[in-house]
This record gives sequence, structure tokens and C-alpha cells, in this order.
Amino acid sequence: MKITLLAIGKTDNKQLQTLIDDYTKRLGFYVPFTMEVIPDVKHAKNLSETLQKQAEGDEILKRTSTADVLILLDEKGKSHTSEGFANFLQKKMNSGLKNLIFVIGGPYGFSDAVYDRANGKVSLSAMTFSHQMVRLFFIEQLYRGFTILRNEPYHHR
Repeated sequence: MKITLLAIGKTDNKQLQTLIDDYTKRLGFYVPFTMEVIPDVKHAKNLSETLQKQAEGDEILKRTSTADVLILLDEKGKSHTSEGFANFLQKKMNSGLKNLIFVIGGPYGFSDAVYDRANGKVSLSAMTFSHQMVRLFFIEQLYRGFTILRNEPYHHR
């Protein structure tokens, strides 16, 4: 199984990017993983919230195929413990799935078309975090999930 994280807009904080790169490298020992950054919508300040979500949604949907499983990182999604998220990953791997795609939306969330296409939603927290920090938190949780599945000492139970 290959895992992709799609995220709107680049990370301009060098310290966060260094940590993201570190966990991305660690994760590569367990699963093929890529993070693809979708450029911010041009002239977004001139667009309504709905039009911005639609433009971002079009870019997200261009990067998926019907065979991919698309999971949105959304505050209204299912919450997991780290062990529960590891079990979620194991079930996806056991299903023979080829591509699992997680998406971090833009500042206003997702378009209706993206919600309609999604196969599920996962919440990292009931709190709101910057989109840049969510990337780090999510990649770290992916890494933690795989260390849990391998009974490695990173996660203390």
C-alpha cells in the first residue's frame, strides 16, 4: 500500500519543515509515503469562500483516481487513539488497497465535491491547528501507527 498526503499551500516555517522531513524519512522505512503540496489558489483574496473551496477541490480531485481511498482530515471526522489509528491502517493494508490518500484542506475546508468523493473522514483533534502544524502532527501519527504495528518501542503503552 502507498500512502499520500495532499496538502493545500506550502509550509513556510523552516523548523516545521525540518520536522516534517524527519518524520517523512522515518516513515519511509515502513511504507511508501509521499506528501504532495497543492499550490495555493491564485488571487484567492478576490474569491468567495465557496469559489476558493471549489478551486482547491478541483485540484484535489485531479490528483485522485476512482480506485484510491480518499480520507479527509476533518474536525468532524472519526477520532482515534494512536492504537486505534494503527488498527485503521492495518485494516486498510489487509484489504489489499493500493493507494490511500489523506487530505488536508485549505483554510475554509473542503468543497461539496470533495466531501462527496471522500471515503471517510478522520479527526486529529477537536481543537483547531494551523494547516502547517497539522502536516507534522499527521505524519508523526502515521509513523507512530507503524511503530505500534511493529511493536517497536517508540510508542509507550
